[in-house]
Amino acid sequence: MSAHEIENVSRSALIVIDVQESFRQMPYWSERDLPAFKAALLALDDGCRARGVPVVHIFHVGQAGPFSEESGAVRGLDWLPGSPAASFFKHTHNAFSDTGLDLWLRRHGVERLIIAGIRTEQCCETTTRVGSDIGYQVDFVSEATLTFPMTHPVSGRVYSAQEIKAHAELVLGGRFARIVGVDDCLASLGGVHA
Repeated sequence: MSAHEIENVSRSALIVIDVQESFRQMPYWSERDLPAFKAALLALDDGCRARGVPVVHIFHVGQAGPFSEESGAVRGLDWLPGSPAASFFKHTHNAFSDTGLDLWLRRHGVERLIIAGIRTEQCCETTTRVGSDIGYQVDFVSEATLTFPMTHPVSGRVYSAQEIKAHAELVLGGRFARIVGVDDCLASLGGVHA
């Protein structure tokens, strides 16, 4: 591995946001885009682990319903790989405000965040914006994020998951993050060497 590749790996962390059972209990949950999301996230997770990049799990905890601790649903989806380097529980849309994530990242020398998870335009986008604002370089791997159609509260227009992802890429790209696919993200970390 070149010195540049070692630096990229040692200063990066994969942040997997809210890939939790809670969402499967929400009325808007859809399996439509799940296979592509699952394949992308598993490839990203596997590639990061193979390169020695720490994987951090973030879970959202709410006061009631399927996001409450009492629900038993604040846990990874059954296919999410276990054994993360760290796990944090958040109560806000971003993964920083009340979790200790920033302190953990700085203690581990992380300067670059790789963002993946659920929902693209909510907790993934918000974490990206906050992470950028507090000094991290951010790779937003939108193909390894998942969201669902939304209805505009005034016009009633339904926006598809693809439109929402495209909008997130538009507003984040070049301002708060580098928009990348799984392959480009992993390539920027360098090859896997024994």
